[in-house]
Amino acid sequence: MTTYFRGCPAIMTESGHEQKKICSCNSLEVFDWLADFKDMAVSHDIIEIRFKNTRKGFFLNGNQLVLKQGDIVAVESSPGHDIGVVSLRGELVLEQMKKYNVSPDSANLRKIYRKAKPADLEKWKESILLEMPTMLKAREITESMKLNMKISDVEYQGDNTKAIFYYIAEERVDFRELIKVLAEEFRIRIEMKQVGARQEAGRIGGIGVCGRQLCCSSWLVNFKSVTTNAARIQDISLNPQKLAGQCSKLKCCINYEVVTYSDAKRGFPELNKVLETNEGKYYFQKAEIFKKLIWYSDNPDSNFKMVPLTIQRVKEVITLNKEGRKPDKLLEDNNNNYPEVTKENDFLINESITRFDNAVESRGRKKKKKRKKNSKFKGQNNGKQKL
Repeated sequence: MTTYFRGCPAIMTESGHEQKKICSCNSLEVFDWLADFKDMAVSHDIIEIRFKNTRKGFFLNGNQLVLKQGDIVAVESSPGHDIGVVSLRGELVLEQMKKYNVSPDSANLRKIYRKAKPADLEKWKESILLEMPTMLKAREITESMKLNMKISDVEYQGDNTKAIFYYIAEERVDFRELIKVLAEEFRIRIEMKQVGARQEAGRIGGIGVCGRQLCCSSWLVNFKSVTTNAARIQDISLNPQKLAGQCSKLKCCINYEVVTYSDAKRGFPELNKVLETNEGKYYFQKAEIFKKLIWYSDNPDSNFKMVPLTIQRVKEVITLNKEGRKPDKLLEDNNNNYPEVTKENDFLINESITRFDNAVESRGRKKKKKRKKNSKFKGQNNGKQKL
């Protein structure tokens, strides 16, 4: 038995337990924070409709249908009609159209025909069940034709007259002959769409190294380019195995904190400068960005006996070296270059591994005291009973 959970196919077992498929439809959901404002009038008839995978569109509700979020509707397509799920309506639709650079001109929008009838739903279910065998057969055909491409997914249109074949290819592929073979094999109209490795990972889904569902399959829709420069700004080790995600590309989460690190590094001096003093030369080893500390050692190839300096002290030494002067010592006599870590500026105090040790010890002492008291009372009671 096949049922539908928010527009996604989910298989029901005989016992009635639902097995939800991890798919990218969650990333297409939009929270309508204006839904509670019942008095707000809807000033336009544009509805946001989502389909399988990461496909979404904006349609005109010309028939003034009473629709709510989650309704399954039949919409205009080329050719025929398609079946989708209402994902958003109201004022937020205009904001979404601005986000995706879609013109709100109703003349360019396709129409919503009707709410899906039982016959439409039956045809929709049949087309969804054909997607997996069609994809496997298409892969066999591409292998037999020796094309350097991979069919990653197939999406049938709601009326079962057209199918979109998503493929991955590193180079440009001439698939004109392939379209003819697929059209003869499946007797439908064929549309080919190339996707990247990130989009494929979003469709397949999975669990990341953080233990949570992949961002691309749970909430991330727009993929921004990720470069190794973002890892350098955060002082992350440039290890390809650790930086790469399941798509074999750089992880999207590398971009999440780049702005924070860039803002924190604004006041830092040039770290490749060698600090010259009368005691000798000191070389940069590491920087603690959020603590505003820079560590130096007297050996460029060793981090033994590192000295922590504040940003202000490093700038002072660099300024003196530019003027041709050298300070007597790297650290000042008052030794205020290394601020003491207090509860006010230690942002890791709540994450300390030993933060519960004192509580555990105090609980253990209380339990021991209770045991001693109970043993004394028991001895007294036993003595009274003997008397």
